[in-house]
Amino acid sequence: MSPTSNVDTLGTPSPTLGTASPVQAGGRRSRWRYLPYYLAIAPFFVVFAVFWCYPLLYSLFLSFHRWDGIGPMHFVGLANFRFLVTDQAFWLSILNTMVIWVMSVIPMTILALLIALGLNSTIRFTGFYRIAYFVPNVTSTVAMSLVFSSIFSEQFGILNWVLGAVGVDPVPWLTNPWGIRTAISVLIIWRWVGYNAIIFLAGLQAIPDEVHEAARVDGASPLQSFFRVTLPLLRPVLLFSVLMSAISGMQVFAESQVLVGNRGGPGQAGLTMVLYFYDQAFYYNDFGYGAAISWGIFLVVVLFAIINWRLIQRPGRGE
Repeated sequence: MSPTSNVDTLGTPSPTLGTASPVQAGGRRSRWRYLPYYLAIAPFFVVFAVFWCYPLLYSLFLSFHRWDGIGPMHFVGLANFRFLVTDQAFWLSILNTMVIWVMSVIPMTILALLIALGLNSTIRFTGFYRIAYFVPNVTSTVAMSLVFSSIFSEQFGILNWVLGAVGVDPVPWLTNPWGIRTAISVLIIWRWVGYNAIIFLAGLQAIPDEVHEAARVDGASPLQSFFRVTLPLLRPVLLFSVLMSAISGMQVFAESQVLVGNRGGPGQAGLTMVLYFYDQAFYYNDFGYGAAISWGIFLVVVLFAIINWRLIQRPGRGE
């Protein structure tokens, strides 16, 4: 057999140097076969890159500059972050946000759990109540804030009118620091209590009835059954609710802005972190410092979420 022959000793044609092997050709065909699937998921990644990755990276780039949104950028290095660490208004916004979160999340969680327990019982029109409690969550935040501003108005508010009808002096809700925080907290509670109640209801319905029947057989009262059986089994749902409340609570903006304005009202009691970011970036047109504030907010939210995760996930002494 000559060296240039394309047929091996068994009579099978052997590939030459310029011809692709069947494995390589099959690999190309298999890759092209998955092209429709790649095209199907491509819009998500394009939108993700354009509306999430690019703004994220650009905000980091912008935080190292001073820019008013029109003129040329000036590189300032870490000057924006150094000023952020010593900015008393930023630390006050963190304090206000934490206080509002505590004043809203604790009552909201308790109310949502009580509502979920009521909806989980055998009552009529359960579907109607579920929709009614969830409606505030899908209502416009600005519209709700306008309604609550009329409710908490010092001179013409419905709440002070009710207090005056029972002989109580009017309360300066929107001109007193604690009144401002209370009004914002009540608005947050009213908006999110139904949402969390639906989540708790789903968790309650996932608990098998046999568990409660076993507790009753063992002689546990309804209160003991709730604290020793229902609440421990509801712990993952409770963890999810508190974490989501922590993340959303650190981003309070529209409620405070509509009720007390960009500066947070008297004593800046309603100045939240996101409202301070908006004030610096879009009112004073300091986009570089505003970007630095946004990264500071991101770090605070991450740390706060981790702390909440650790506290709630920590097992009890008896576990």
